[in-house]
Parts: sequence; structure tokens; C-alpha cells
Amino acid sequence: MSKPTIAGIQQVGIGIPNVHEAFKWYRQHFGMDIPIFEEAAEANLMLPYTGGKPHMRHAILAINMKGGGGFEIWQYTSRKPEPCSFELQVGDLGFYCARIKTSDVKGTYDFLRSKKVNIVSELTKDAGGNDTFYLRDPWNNLFQIVKSNSWFGNGMQLTGGPAGMMIGVSDIERSKQFYSDILGYDTVVYDKEGVFEDLKNLPSGTNKVRRVLLKHSKPRVGAFSQLLGESEIELIKVYDRTPRKIFENRFWGDQGFIHLCFDITNQKAMKELCAAKGHPFTVDSGEKFDMGEAAGHFSYIEDPDGALIEFVETKKIPIMKKLGWYLDLRKRDALKPLPTWMLKALKFNRVKD
Repeated sequence: MSKPTIAGIQQVGIGIPNVHEAFKWYRQHFGMDIPIFEEAAEANLMLPYTGGKPHMRHAILAINMKGGGGFEIWQYTSRKPEPCSFELQVGDLGFYCARIKTSDVKGTYDFLRSKKVNIVSELTKDAGGNDTFYLRDPWNNLFQIVKSNSWFGNGMQLTGGPAGMMIGVSDIERSKQFYSDILGYDTVVYDKEGVFEDLKNLPSGTNKVRRVLLKHSKPRVGAFSQLLGESEIELIKVYDRTPRKIFENRFWGDQGFIHLCFDITNQKAMKELCAAKGHPFTVDSGEKFDMGEAAGHFSYIEDPDGALIEFVETKKIPIMKKLGWYLDLRKRDALKPLPTWMLKALKFNRVKD
């Protein structure tokens, strides 16, 4: 069987009640100021997760030129996106907190505090002894700021894009195997159990938990690997209470972190791998899926607790929209990184406030 390859975390999907307000907030506070695409259309392929009916939506994919993944800012327009009906707590099942990388944790803390951002955990140390802090956006999504040495270009803030996710799980060992075997997070950075200082200001943050931070031992490869950079996944299991599913009784696309998306090559091989590991595709767009300014082939699987992992094999992206320059990736070696100068040309699409 041929093998699929992963270039990195392409984006974190975020369900939002107002896509343009969110795009403005994320570019002003996280430097996510370069839109790759913007499209209003019908989401008719996610029926297993949208009540069996297609719905209209408006989406913007935005990136940061310093590197990291993007945000797919996603809003229902045919229905009101529902927020979670209960207070999310540490260890609840699914995508609990997005990891945002920075070159300077304290500098980022000072900048965001000056912007009167809702910082919910002051500067502290994480389970690995590194500086960190947590904040919420205006829609109650939780972000952790973490130090990174994996960078691409120049951005407007100290932060880059998302470089991982904290994921609530019911069985650490089962989830470790899933994220290692399918997604390549095969190296344990730490595996610790107890009550942790950096979580104490979060709901149920004083409960006993087990935390396992995973990274990928092999460098990512593919057209966008240099831009997307390195990433880590933190699995967290709570012992003192029964966790709830973050998206229970709600649709994909409702408010919160709706998926974690990886840029890949060879969807056929990925489909075979996922099936062999007991996580078959639940959604498959097929070869011809167009998002207006971009095109690709996407698919979804569920992690052991039902959190949605997306795979996108990119076919076309705009490099310089004003000049009509679109890159067709089907005409080049899919495993070869794109030239740095070409990716840096994306800066000419920057939205300025």
C-alpha cells in the first residue's frame, strides 16, 4: 500500500456567529490577516453531522505569514449557530483549546492585555515547565499561547497561527495510538498526572488529570510544509468527574472548534490507512470540490471520542488574487515544498485595518 503524507495542520475550523467580525478580531489579535479564500455556499457534503440536511454557510480561511496553520472561520447563514449549552470544563471530550505559537510569550501576554483581551490564566508554567497563558476570544473559544521555534516569514504580531490542540479524551492509550498511527504524533514530550498550575483558573482546572503532549518525530513534507511548520497535540483525561462531549446534541459548524484539518497528499492511501486502523472516512468530497478561489479533495474521520479530523489534498490556491495568479498543484511534485518566494507572495493579499 502506498503511503499518504502530511504537510502539517492546515487549519482549525471555528464555528462563529459572525464570520466578518471574527476575521477582524483574529487578524487584529493573532495576525491572521491573509485570506486564502472567502466563499458563501451550501454545505451539502457534511450531512452526517448537520442533521441530514444541507445548510448555507459563509467561510473564510485566513493564515498568518509567520507560519502555522490557518483558521477556517465558519458561519451558518441558514440557521443560527448554537453555542454549547453547558460550561466547557477541562477534560471534556473533543477540541478543548487551540495552541497558538509565539516567539515571545511574555511580549504576547503584554500585547493582548493592552488590547483588553479576556486573559483567563496569567503567565504561568505548563506541564513541561514552559511559559504559557490562556485567553478567550469574544465567542468564548479558549486559546493557549505557547513558545515555538518553528517559523516561516514575517507577520504583523508576535504570534503565528495554530500549532496544535488540547484534546479531551476518554482513553489516553487509545487516543495516543490514533494520533500516532494515523497523524504521525509518535513522540511523547511529557506524560504527567496530577493537578496543574496552568489549568487552575479554567473550569474544573483543579481536578486530577493526566496530560500527554505528543509531537511528530519526522519532519512534515509537502507543498505547504514549510509554512505550516511543526505542531503538537496534548491529550488530557480527567479522573474526578465524567466528561461530556463538547459537541453533544449540536451540529458540526455550530459555535466552537469544529474540526482539526491536516494538509495531505494521496487521499486514496489515506482512506486505506484510516480504514485499516478502524477509522474509516465518514465524509469524502471526491476529486472535484471547489471553494471558489481554492479547490481540493477533502475527507473526514472521527477520533476515538468522535472529534472530527479533516484531510485536505489541495489542488488550487490563489497566490496573488489581484493579478489573477492561481497555483495548480496538480502540475507539480506534491511532496516538494513550494518555493519560499512563492509562498511569501501571499502577503500581497493581506487585509489591513
